[in-house]
Amino acid sequence: MADQQVISGPNFALGVAMNDLPDGAVVSGHVAGKEAIMVRRGPQVFVLGAYCSHYHAPLADGLVVGDEIRCPWHHACFSLKTGAATRAPAFDALRAWRVERVGDVYFAREPLKPEPPNAVVLPDPPKRIVIVGGGAAGFAAAYTLRAEGWDGLLELVSADQTAPYDRPNLSKDYLAGSASPDWLPLRASDWYRDHGVQLRLGRRALALDARARRLSLDDGAEIAFDRLLIATGADPVRLTTPGADLPHVHYLRSLADSDRLIAACAGVKTVAIIGASFIGLEVAAALRARGLEVRVVAPEAIPMARILGPELGAHVRKLHEDHGVIFHLGDIATQIADRRLTLRSGAVVDADLVVVGVGVRPNLALAEQAGLAVDKGVLVDEFLATSASDIYAAGDIASWPDRASGGRLRVEHWVVAERQGRTAARNMLGYREKFDATPFFWSQHYDQTISYVGHAAAWDRIEITGAPESGDCIVAYYEGDIRRAVATLGRDQDSLRAEVDFENAIVAAS
Repeated sequence: MADQQVISGPNFALGVAMNDLPDGAVVSGHVAGKEAIMVRRGPQVFVLGAYCSHYHAPLADGLVVGDEIRCPWHHACFSLKTGAATRAPAFDALRAWRVERVGDVYFAREPLKPEPPNAVVLPDPPKRIVIVGGGAAGFAAAYTLRAEGWDGLLELVSADQTAPYDRPNLSKDYLAGSASPDWLPLRASDWYRDHGVQLRLGRRALALDARARRLSLDDGAEIAFDRLLIATGADPVRLTTPGADLPHVHYLRSLADSDRLIAACAGVKTVAIIGASFIGLEVAAALRARGLEVRVVAPEAIPMARILGPELGAHVRKLHEDHGVIFHLGDIATQIADRRLTLRSGAVVDADLVVVGVGVRPNLALAEQAGLAVDKGVLVDEFLATSASDIYAAGDIASWPDRASGGRLRVEHWVVAERQGRTAARNMLGYREKFDATPFFWSQHYDQTISYVGHAAAWDRIEITGAPESGDCIVAYYEGDIRRAVATLGRDQDSLRAEVDFENAIVAAS
């Protein structure tokens, strides 16, 4: 007989006394066998589903901020009142129940009905919107346009052969073999049909006439638009090293790339990873899970020290070494042969496979061809509008005014891209919503996750609370007296609080 799931905590349908609900605390329980949380904010009490709709993180470990609860793992936000997902990386709402107060006891009653899409009321709504790019920003924009109730013609053009999927998983659980393919799609194929989103997959936008509002594709098609979002993302930096074009050399950006790499792992023993970047080391962890011998070649002395600092970088190196990864640091590959790499130091590294992870470059070709303002990224204003009327940019390509630093910022983070896609979509509908979200990303290495909030292009001081080697620490990066970013291991609540602090600082400076 299969084990039955044991659900702990109070049954909220039977009532919880106010004295058992500290203001702002999150209480775990259930409603008639469905796991739930109860949150009190002053005289109001809310009951929601217990787990984030993104990666199923326990919201009891999250943080209540205003009328929202934030996910401890990847900082998604949900409305306490309705359960609606208000911030990426979550899109699906939580289950929510109506709460009734009888005396000093709160009871969860019937489930609340999902809120209908907002009705867009604009003096001159766009009739046709085109999105170029099927990644995080492109999908988030398409989803938001429909969630906002806009019912015009919507097309999404993507060079990828596959409908939008969860790209961060490609170098993590999916590559390791612990995530099935059906985890990856951000929406099932029928969602696009049911919501009137026309997908043009495997198609590249070759030319953009901003004045005529017309887009030309590589199959000869031309698409007119009233509003356009460019979300073309970034492409891997490709090596010019002799032998870099051999068939056993792989890059990882798309689902097809990940599938080719997984297929290539069959029957091989050794892999060399060129580059100790986040993606390079995530690939190292994933391929160690597949039992391959992994060697990492990189020019720096400490992996990721430029972003994380020497202490946390050294911890990441040791973490990988403890799992059997062999590093060749302070070195570069000068030649790639069929089953080996030759390094500048003269060392020779056996490699049945080679994976290159030395960074990405924003795909600016379309924006440059169209004559948009570009400077190491597509220049956008605080509303994510480009220099051309009715054309917006989001994701890896967008360089936006950063109120935290007073300069411009362009980052290549999945969550940032999703949040920008949402803001760009709302602004294409006339909301005039400023993008000022604090950047956040996470990186997974075996059983440890690094969470990073804020942005420190440079720092002159690092403060560490706790010990990286214990997997339990906070690393704060300062420029003068200003804290620019915070990285954490095993400190989800502290990461969330740091995010709130950065947001409050932006508001105070405005």
